[in-house]
Amino acid sequence: MLSRVSNGFRMWMPNMPMIMTSATNATAKEPARAIFRVLPRMTKHEIKEYLTKIYGLPVQKVNTMNYMGKRKIVRGSTKVLYFKYRDYKKAVVTFDKSFTDVGLGMSIPEIDDEPADEI
Repeated sequence: MLSRVSNGFRMWMPNMPMIMTSATNATAKEPARAIFRVLPRMTKHEIKEYLTKIYGLPVQKVNTMNYMGKRKIVRGSTKVLYFKYRDYKKAVVTFDKSFTDVGLGMSIPEIDDEPADEI
């Protein structure tokens, strides 16, 4: 009897959004850092592996902080509604000393060098 499950090659495709909220370039005393907003279920190890394997970034360490979503009250003319924003986790990623530029600038040479055409 054959099973329906194939024992072939399996690939894990991550579906974890990481939103960079801020970043600082490296200085003489401080290494480069970036702050990400991630899902609460992500661990430090998963964040480090995600940035290292997918983007090839030299991550030195990851610090995380859990935040509860804010609670809000909306007062209408007849009802009072309560709702809560989603919980999130903030990850502070410290990069290796060799990584100096986080890439904050948005300058693309092909676009910046072209003159603007007037119609």
